[in-house]
Amino acid sequence: MAEPGVGQPTLPTIAREWGRIGCIGFGGPPAHIALLRRLCVQDRGWIDAAEFEDGIAATNLLPGPASTQLAIFCAWRLRGARGAVIGGLSFIVPGLVVILALAALFLAGHPPLAIRGAAAGAGAAVAAVAAQAASALVPTSWRRAHRPRQHLRWVAYALAGALAAIAIGPFVVAVLVAAGFVEVAFRHAPRLDVRRAIPFAVGSHVATGGLAALAWTAIKVGALSYGGGFVIIPLMRSDAVDHYHWMTNAQFLNAVALGQVTPGPVVQTVAVVGYAAGGIGGGLLAAAIAFGPSFLFVMAGGPRFDRLRTNLRVQAFLDGAGPAAIGAIAGSAVVLAAELSHAWQIAILVAAAIWLLILRRGVVLALVAAGVVGAVGAVAGLPVS
Repeated sequence: MAEPGVGQPTLPTIAREWGRIGCIGFGGPPAHIALLRRLCVQDRGWIDAAEFEDGIAATNLLPGPASTQLAIFCAWRLRGARGAVIGGLSFIVPGLVVILALAALFLAGHPPLAIRGAAAGAGAAVAAVAAQAASALVPTSWRRAHRPRQHLRWVAYALAGALAAIAIGPFVVAVLVAAGFVEVAFRHAPRLDVRRAIPFAVGSHVATGGLAALAWTAIKVGALSYGGGFVIIPLMRSDAVDHYHWMTNAQFLNAVALGQVTPGPVVQTVAVVGYAAGGIGGGLLAAAIAFGPSFLFVMAGGPRFDRLRTNLRVQAFLDGAGPAAIGAIAGSAVVLAAELSHAWQIAILVAAAIWLLILRRGVVLALVAAGVVGAVGAVAGLPVS
């Protein structure tokens, strides 16, 4: 094993520090980025501030969970491939253990009444969380649309993503990829054939069930998602609820809520879907497949990140796929809200929307409070089934 250079951390140090962030990283990507910046740039001086910002920009160009890829990138930058594997796993595993334990509790055949109430309460707020996630992505994406008539295309891509999430859930991936190719075609028409997006549409239902279906759902989350962690909702919901019937819509709402209130990457929601499909083994398989591409992207592409950032076709693709992803997230909020079945859940949704969209307060507190209200209400006699 090579010794670390001057000022570089040892592999055990990476395991400890990245594991600590994985344990305390509540709040999604903004919290993860802040913790990594504080550790690697401000406190230890392991990475130059400019290089860290370049890492953020480069990982935001990749499909999949950007903050997870940033954690892997920082560890790769410090100790190479071994550092990337150790740092990435240390960042992912703590939250994965917690979310699988909670999945076993919330998806049990006959959970206690208070647990069912907490699940119904937290699940009622998820649509507001999705709406907040979409709205938070709009300003940056809109500012990128500075070319002639690009704002019109931005609106068209967002509407296409929203309609896909609402009406044709299994084909959301095809719409995201097609939007990216369409934008590239507008800027580089002679070299781009939009029909290259068709294989993604055909593949949306290639898997017919079992582990192959779970693997396809997970690979969509890890390798074909653009626009932030919350785009996993429309990518997973149709498979998990409507097509393969691994879980009910209420259980899927619980899965999304668990992904928000546990530390570490939001994409770990896929482990709950995997648990519903195949127990602990299914949860671990789904997580491994969903996070695997992030390790491959960073370790294979890290030396080429500078070229990736300046590649005009990559930029154009994301200028199309990004708005479509935002629209898909917003569309998923509509679908999730439509599935609520009790008046008291609607009241929680309205309160959560005010808290998140108007007052702009924290997601974790909103979901925890909604869960507490649901648990108390269930014990007091509110319907939860």
